[in-house]
Order: sequence, then C-alpha cells, then structure tokens
Amino acid sequence: MLLKEIKTIYHQELEGIYPQEEIDAFFYEVITHFLGLEKFVMVLQPNLMVSKEEEQPLFETLAQLKLEKPIQYILGVSHFMDMEFKVNEHVLIPRPETEELVRWVISDCQVGSSQDLKVLDIGTGSGCIAITLAKHLPEAAVCALDISEEALKVAQENAQSNNVEVRFIHEDILEGDIKEEFDIIISNPPYVRELEKEEMKNNVKQFEPSQALFVPDDNPLLFYKTIVEFAKNQLVAGGTLYLEINQYLGKETRALLEAHNFLDIELRKDLFGNDRMLKANKR
Repeated sequence: MLLKEIKTIYHQELEGIYPQEEIDAFFYEVITHFLGLEKFVMVLQPNLMVSKEEEQPLFETLAQLKLEKPIQYILGVSHFMDMEFKVNEHVLIPRPETEELVRWVISDCQVGSSQDLKVLDIGTGSGCIAITLAKHLPEAAVCALDISEEALKVAQENAQSNNVEVRFIHEDILEGDIKEEFDIIISNPPYVRELEKEEMKNNVKQFEPSQALFVPDDNPLLFYKTIVEFAKNQLVAGGTLYLEINQYLGKETRALLEAHNFLDIELRKDLFGNDRMLKANKR
C-alpha cells in the first residue's frame, strides 16, 4: 500500500476524535518510530510503498488511537527536556508544564552551585524530574521517592538509559518516616480533584494511573500538607521547596506555605497562563 494512502486512512478513522493537526502529528510519529522515516519522506517520495509487514504496526497503532489510548503508551516512549523516557500505564506521561518547573530548579542552581546539593523528588513516576535534574546537575546527589513499585521499575530503567545516578526510595510520603536532610525538595504530587474529571480528556481519565492524578474533593491539598510539613522538617536551613500545583488552588497552596513560615514564596504561571508552580525557602 502507498504510505500516503495509510495517512488518508488515519485521517478518515480518527476524524472527530482528534484535531487534524494532531492526527498528522500521530502519523508522522508512528512512521518515524516503526519505519525510521522522517516527516519529509512523503514530499521526496510521494508514491512510497510499504510492505504488508511494515503496514501491520501502523494499523495496530491506529486501532489503539481510536480507543483514545495515548500515543506515548502505544509507542512506550515520551520525551521530556530533549530526553527520552520509557512510559507505561504505571506512570504519568511527562507534561510540558513540568518541564517549566524543572527548568526553574536548574536555572536557580546554575546561578549558584550544584556541588554537594542533595535533592529529593517526591512522587517520581517515570523519574523524569529526578533524572533530568541529575543530568543537568551532575554534582548533585538526587533521590526519588514513589509509592508504586511498578513506577520505580520504570524510573530505574530510565535512569540507566539516560546514564545518570539516582537513588530510588519505595515509600508512601503520607506514611513515610524519612529522616534525611535535603537542600532541595521538588514534587508534582496528585492534585486533580474528582470534580475536575469532567474537564479532562478520555485519554487521561481512562489510561493514566488514577493514583498519581486524583485527590478527594474535600481534601484537595492532602499531599501538599504532608509535603510542606515534611519539607519544614527535612529541608536544611535556607533550603528550597518547588511544587507543581493545581491551577485553581494557587492561593490556597501559597497560604499553606505561609502558615508553615516559609519565606520568599513565588507563584508562577505555566506556558498556558495558569498558576502552576510554587517556590519557597525554609526559614
């Protein structure tokens, strides 16, 4: 079959589920992944034929896309800060907003020095935050914690494939008893309220791990309360806490930090203009 015919089928089958531009992006990502072909190949070779054997994974992927399964889970990889990470149903797909949080940490550390820094990532998932920090701050000692053993297996594989050293800890932060001190604590914990599910796309609700996403409507700051209390005790004097937050609860999360006597609290918006990141220093 002609490759351009398969592209037409992608559009016919996925129309109404995804925007046209996203269908194009899916198609090009799929042919790059399975056939090693670049996007411009269809301009250079408009009548390029693919074999039955080559067609098979393209149509298998199409079937899964029709079910709204995320392309990252279908292909088993996602990209974050120009690095490749293995992902599966046990870990969240890394988001651009989280990249902004990580860039903030890296920028702050490069202004000073990353030597002898001890960093903890709480709720590491795929390990994208911890691994990226370890890559960009090679002098720092980076630790990463998660409640999910399956998630930690993925994170360990990602650390190996990206050639960094990260110490992984299997622990529930809500019940843990870690007594180490850290210079930096960073976390992107569960923060989506049940009432916000209706705003979310099916590919997130149906396929990404709910344990890593949702919190009760009556206790939306559940994890932040624990993390802030933990940071108050386990950050060194002058240490810094970085948080990704629920866009609707910026003021409430900031007030929580103020109530625990954190200093220099800064709330930042993400690339979409939503309140998304908080930074604060321990007194």
